[in-house]
Amino acid sequence: MKKRYAPIIGLFIIGLLVLAGIGGFPPRNVNQANAEDQVLIVPQEQAVINAVKSVGPAVVSIQVTNIVKGYDYFYGSYEQPIEGLGSGFIFDKRGFVLTNNHVIEGAEEIKVILTDGREFTAELVGSDPQTDIAILKLDAKKATLPVVSLGNSDDLQVGQLTIAIGTPYDMKFQNTVTTGVVSALGRTIQGQSRNGHSTELENIIQTDASINPGNSGGPLLDSQGRVIGINTAIIGDAQGLGFAIPINTAKEISENLIKYGYIKRPYIGIMGQDVPEITLRNYFGFNGKGGVYVHRVVEDGPAEKSGMKDGDIILEIDRDKITGMDDLRRIIQKKGIGAEVKVLVLSDQELKVLNVKIGEMKEE
Repeated sequence: MKKRYAPIIGLFIIGLLVLAGIGGFPPRNVNQANAEDQVLIVPQEQAVINAVKSVGPAVVSIQVTNIVKGYDYFYGSYEQPIEGLGSGFIFDKRGFVLTNNHVIEGAEEIKVILTDGREFTAELVGSDPQTDIAILKLDAKKATLPVVSLGNSDDLQVGQLTIAIGTPYDMKFQNTVTTGVVSALGRTIQGQSRNGHSTELENIIQTDASINPGNSGGPLLDSQGRVIGINTAIIGDAQGLGFAIPINTAKEISENLIKYGYIKRPYIGIMGQDVPEITLRNYFGFNGKGGVYVHRVVEDGPAEKSGMKDGDIILEIDRDKITGMDDLRRIIQKKGIGAEVKVLVLSDQELKVLNVKIGEMKEE
């Protein structure tokens, strides 16, 4: 019985071997196996990777030393050095660095550390507490420095990708990357500086990208790796909320700080925020390109003297359309201190033209 079936079994085994040889059971290609084992990177992830590779080298850690003076009953007067940490980024090959004012406020010594390990001392060129912006100059002599590419924060849309880079908490976490989206635009936030000074920041970008202490001053990027804002962690208890100063505001301020070392700022005396075109139409019942909602008029300021009040919406200045706070600042800056302008406002559902004389903002 066994001898009768032996040839059949033998033929079956030979058939299997032939099939394996001619492709019935093809061997696994090595390249195919490697391709299958690779991690799939989706386009959005690749955009983040490319942005970080491009911008990362120009993001710096900033170490500051503040001297705190005190008095001890037994030992008398004393001075104690206190170290702080923040972030920044090189935006000019001459060695200029953008960061937050509250990062370097009151610093006796400033040291800037690049991701390649190079360290430079830095001097404060100028700072502006009103916008929480500061400019440093590296003592880099003829060193070749990486620089970032600056974007246009006026083009931002709610929902688009954001990438934050900085050094949170400790140098061990240098160039930490977090991602999120633009959660809102035109925010006004109340914060507190390192020295306890209260600061109200207007027209701020809100993002859900994590921005922790130490991230302050680092760049907020778009998916193309362009800087769209300066991260600020000035609100200590804002858990889950990130904020950034629009880069267009920083461009204007940095030009003045580099040129003059300070900001001589014209103002009309309001606290406001952007009113998008759709909000102006649907909520306020007015067809226009947008405006600025006045949520507070400064007492005895130019706006109050003209008759402007809380709740008004600024639509035009000397027939120039105002679509947001950046427009308002740019036009007031261009007109200059002492100029008299006609301001069109929507007040209690009525259009009014107010005569405003631009004043000079006094630093506190």
